Amino acid sequence: MAASHRNGAVDTIRTLSLIGICLVNMPFLGLSTEQAMSPPPALLDRSAAFAVEALFQMKFFLLFSFLFGWGMHIQDLAAQKAGVAFAGRYGRRLAGLALLGILHGVLVFTGDILLLYAVAGLLIWPARGLPPRRLLQLAAAMIPLAVVLTLALLLIPAGPGGVPPTAGLGDSYSAALAVRLRDWPPTVLMLMLLQGPLVLAAFAAGLAAARTTFLTPGSAGRQRLAAAQPVLLAIGVPLNLLYAATTSGMAAVADGWPALLAVTSITLGAPALAAVYLHLILRLSDRMTLPPLLERAGRNSLSAYVLQGVLAGFVFGGYGLGLFGQVGQAGLAVIGLLVAVAAMLIVGVLAGRLGRGPLEILLRRITYGAAG
Repeated sequence: MAASHRNGAVDTIRTLSLIGICLVNMPFLGLSTEQAMSPPPALLDRSAAFAVEALFQMKFFLLFSFLFGWGMHIQDLAAQKAGVAFAGRYGRRLAGLALLGILHGVLVFTGDILLLYAVAGLLIWPARGLPPRRLLQLAAAMIPLAVVLTLALLLIPAGPGGVPPTAGLGDSYSAALAVRLRDWPPTVLMLMLLQGPLVLAAFAAGLAAARTTFLTPGSAGRQRLAAAQPVLLAIGVPLNLLYAATTSGMAAVADGWPALLAVTSITLGAPALAAVYLHLILRLSDRMTLPPLLERAGRNSLSAYVLQGVLAGFVFGGYGLGLFGQVGQAGLAVIGLLVAVAAMLIVGVLAGRLGRGPLEILLRRITYGAAG
């Protein structure tokens, strides 16, 4: 039995994921690369970085990816109902997503995930007809690949010039644009290798969930997920704490292989903790519904996600408040929460007036043509 076309749990997952993603992205929007990748000197900032990296980093984008796979099956059902070929619609949607990702990466934030989603969506296409069990096996197979690629990236030595300066992100918009144009290509490649396998794993898991009754309260899939919580916690909690303690500077880890393995542990710990979050969010959605404004924001998460970067640009850029490089990790966490909420409220209002978010309208036009 297929999942229903509209499930309130989906909007709840998207809404909470928007907050988590914004908190993770904020240091890369408001700090230079050197600042963002170095342990903060102040204890309060180290504590904030530790909390974000342990609880949020690489978890909520996996929940977003899970919903992308889920949505692929829902869109397939809609195409079947309309009596049209799904391949054409899906191809146009991926092309539109790739275009938006390129524009977002160059104009707003080099850490864009939309282009990665478009590429991963193309790669998952041959597996769309696999039964749920095989899809879950495919998802599991991606995790060792993620471990290997992450470790390989960590072992690649930096170039002779080191990390390129990113201070221009705090200057005029034209200066920030020049920095993004320079940094976007290598950033895309790094994200493809670092996050690509885990995105594919989450796509496959979401596609498997959509082809069953997983999101329905009391489903067999949710019962199995609930039963797996002790194991997932036993894996996810220590590995995420180890990763966060290492990267935030809260704990001293010996250089060399101990540090490399500590950082690589996120590729195992993040999926485990993301699965725990999925279980908790589904339980939460069984007991409560979001306010309509936030529900509309979750339903139009593409617009909300891009607007987060636009708002952050005005907070940190020289063409706005000019706070780039001047706020510590603790302050960035507060700003990230405010930016996430502001973006969701704005998109919720716009969607209430327009019927959908602005970018959702554009993507539907690309996908379905004028009739969309």
